[in-house]
Amino acid sequence: MKRHGWVIKVKKDKIAEYKALHAAVWPEVLNKLRECHVQNYSIFFRDGLLFSYLEYTGQDFEEDMANMAADPKTQAWWKLTDPCQEPLDSAAEGEWWASMEEVFHID
Repeated sequence: MKRHGWVIKVKKDKIAEYKALHAAVWPEVLNKLRECHVQNYSIFFRDGLLFSYLEYTGQDFEEDMANMAADPKTQAWWKLTDPCQEPLDSAAEGEWWASMEEVFHID
């Protein structure tokens, strides 16, 4: 199992919309996450930032994420959520959610 953390900005005028969307995530999107070996997935909000944490239990993260990105229902979901977000100023070229370095963990 590998832990992943990412961060992104949420637009001030889209906070309520983003929270409402995630209060009722489509079952097909949740099923695709599970199919792609994602578990223990959370998104936290504070001061205009979203922090995402998940645990990946598969063998090929890139392949599973490509599978998810190719899914029509997931693409439709992202068409709703992406306009609520904007990358960090420090994000790499083309990076949407900026990956974070894990500096501490305890079980």
